[in-house]
Amino acid sequence: MNAPKIRLLLVDDQSLFREALRTLLSLQPDFDLVGEAPDGEAAVAAVAKLKPDVVLMDLRMPVLGGVEATRRIVAAGPKPRIIVLTTFDEDEEVFAALRAGAVGYMLKASSAEKLCGAIRAAAQGSAVLEPSVAAKLMARAAAPAAPRAPAAPPLSEPLSARELDVLRFLASGFSNKEIGAQLKISEGTVKNHMTNVLGKLGALDRTQAALRARELGLV
Repeated sequence: MNAPKIRLLLVDDQSLFREALRTLLSLQPDFDLVGEAPDGEAAVAAVAKLKPDVVLMDLRMPVLGGVEATRRIVAAGPKPRIIVLTTFDEDEEVFAALRAGAVGYMLKASSAEKLCGAIRAAAQGSAVLEPSVAAKLMARAAAPAAPRAPAAPPLSEPLSARELDVLRFLASGFSNKEIGAQLKISEGTVKNHMTNVLGKLGALDRTQAALRARELGLV
């Protein structure tokens, strides 16, 4: 009796990349690509509906990014194994994705053999990390522990869902114009939300807002 195929969900906002990866995955006899999603919000819904074994998750997407989508998928349970598949291996994105519950972190430039091997390993319960990512984790584990900073005081007034969206894009370095394009709202509306965000966070500028948001675990 043949072993069941590994059910895969592909999440990426670039249609050309999805098409190329779809072609690659279809050549593997033990893979079954059950669905695709163009953003994190669609991914959360697709996981609930399709019950994949492994999710290949991009990080930088409109509507909802890969880290937050991973966090929501893991919180919903029962959860698939999530492999972050991205162009970058920037430290904070690596650690944010892994803290959110991803079991693997692979670069899009990885060879087909390495990617397919990572999918199979993840499906069997193993963690899979690009060597450069594994090296970063080892370096962080070996570093002396930093003094624990005092906990940031909570917000006196919570951020709205839209303000949280704006804040997350802000923390990722998006301009007001780019945030407006991602959220499909005017630049003026973004500025209004930004004013509210700065006020609620007690921040003087965007940099302070991003730091405060990280202290509070909002991004």
